[in-house]
Amino acid sequence: MSQPKAPKIEFPCDYVIKVIGSSAPDFTEFVVEVVKQHAPGICETDISVNESSKGRFSSVQLKIVATGEAQLKALFDELKASGRVHMVL
Repeated sequence: MSQPKAPKIEFPCDYVIKVIGSSAPDFTEFVVEVVKQHAPGICETDISVNESSKGRFSSVQLKIVATGEAQLKALFDELKASGRVHMVL
């Protein structure tokens, strides 16, 4: 039985990413600055931050306007290459 293909994303579109990393005073600012380089125009209302129950990790959720797969790949690669980010969803 073959797997159904994932639906293709139609660009441009609103796209939500979640970035998880170790808590640090500047983690949110770091994530927002990297994301702004790839998806300018983010507003404060497009960002939400949650701390883990023990405060060891932070997750930053951002809504961006995705323009294509290359943009998303470059954004995910830069975040992961930083060494500060554990996971990008």
